[in-house]
Amino acid sequence: MIRAIVFDLDNTLVDFMRMKEAGVEAAAEAMIDAGLKMSKDEVVRKIYEIYDEVGIEDQRIFNRFLQRHLGYEDPRMLAAAIVAYRRAKDAALVLYPHVRYTLMELLKRGYRLAVVSDAPQLQAWTRLVQVGLHDFFEVVVTYDDTGERKPSPKPFRVTLEKLGVEPREAMMVGDWPERDITGAAHLGMVTVFARYGDTFGTVNSGADYEINDIIELLDILDQIKAKEPPREDC
Repeated sequence: MIRAIVFDLDNTLVDFMRMKEAGVEAAAEAMIDAGLKMSKDEVVRKIYEIYDEVGIEDQRIFNRFLQRHLGYEDPRMLAAAIVAYRRAKDAALVLYPHVRYTLMELLKRGYRLAVVSDAPQLQAWTRLVQVGLHDFFEVVVTYDDTGERKPSPKPFRVTLEKLGVEPREAMMVGDWPERDITGAAHLGMVTVFARYGDTFGTVNSGADYEINDIIELLDILDQIKAKEPPREDC
């Protein structure tokens, strides 16, 4: 019996890449307005090259960019980039369709909800608060809580321990097969691939189920419940 649903955060609940792209483009334009002699496309490309090296959650990305391509951190350009990035990403951070409705319905049905994310703790919580989801989850496990990233079993184990459920009693929903699906399946969790958030062009996710809209989870859970043997009264 499924008792708990565990969600990845970025590209599963919130459209992370839309937010990131809007922020980076705004920062590029702001640095150019502040005097940077480079085309917008080139700035964006070079920023993503650095993200590829240090990770998409890096908090000093514009410092690194300016140091690499100017040889120093121009304070005017750095400030312009940071302010523009924050404004743009805050405006662009949105939930995928039907997320709030689906989470509310899951809670009404008695499922326990959790998030397991590779994002730093503060950034994960900031995004949850910004989109108004922070009260939906009784457990939120981030990279800072375990020191390991998916598909390591540790983030999943910590999440399950906090929920007080066995792996077979939990469902993992995520957009990244190599991290979300592989890691959860290794422990014996039921896995659901959020194809709507896929940014890799995945053909075979390896998940037990695939969804194109988060609301499809409700039908999947109904199907699983219907296959369970009836409980006998003592």
